[in-house]
Amino acid sequence: MARALSILESFSEDRPEQTLGAIVSATNIPPATVHRYLAELVKWGGLDRTGRGTYTVGTRLWQLGALAPKERQLRDVALPVLEDLFETTHEVVHLVVLDGTRALYVEKLAPRSRTGTTVSSQVGYRLPLHATGPGKVLLAFGTPALRETVLSEELPKMASETITDPDVLRRALADIRTTGFVISRNEMTEGNASAAAPVFGRDTAIVAAISVVVPAAHPNLAGLAQGVRVAAAVISRNLRQDGRR
Repeated sequence: MARALSILESFSEDRPEQTLGAIVSATNIPPATVHRYLAELVKWGGLDRTGRGTYTVGTRLWQLGALAPKERQLRDVALPVLEDLFETTHEVVHLVVLDGTRALYVEKLAPRSRTGTTVSSQVGYRLPLHATGPGKVLLAFGTPALRETVLSEELPKMASETITDPDVLRRALADIRTTGFVISRNEMTEGNASAAAPVFGRDTAIVAAISVVVPAAHPNLAGLAQGVRVAAAVISRNLRQDGRR
């Protein structure tokens, strides 16, 4: 058990995808033993093996994490509102929380048939705060320490309109705090746009962000943003009434 946990702990934000050799180096466990544990973890769903022969954290671990009381309560309260938002827009809807300095996607509602929007996110994905709509919302309404940490680090360019200048991002975050929502275009995925808004808990601290992803050429992003903002406000109100956040 200890060796299996060591293998899982070798994955991190800096090492989300690893080869067998990298895991051996990180854990100091013999290659044959690592190979055996990897096979068991893949079979169980704790790890996934990619087509490149590398390993990533599997969705089974996320499913277990989602059973934690705080996350389960948030999803229970938010899901009916997210479903209404999905039925209204027929577009991809996300519920996202802060995980360190990343945006963790904890719920996703998407059309069964393909639309004009290609979205690579999945439940359990951790994406950069600066390059995603909900990530920027979490950053804007998060603590000053979080903002300074992210702004002091490199801001990788993910698509043509990703904000990579710390001063520009700082001003964008101030605008989000003023308006209460953000519209993003071509920042995480080329050809996509999103509208995102914050969800607050009982103590008025941000606990999550929600977003809707649409094609960048969507004709009414401003109207979409207002709908997302209203949905986020409803979830915030329900969380306060629920009394569990």
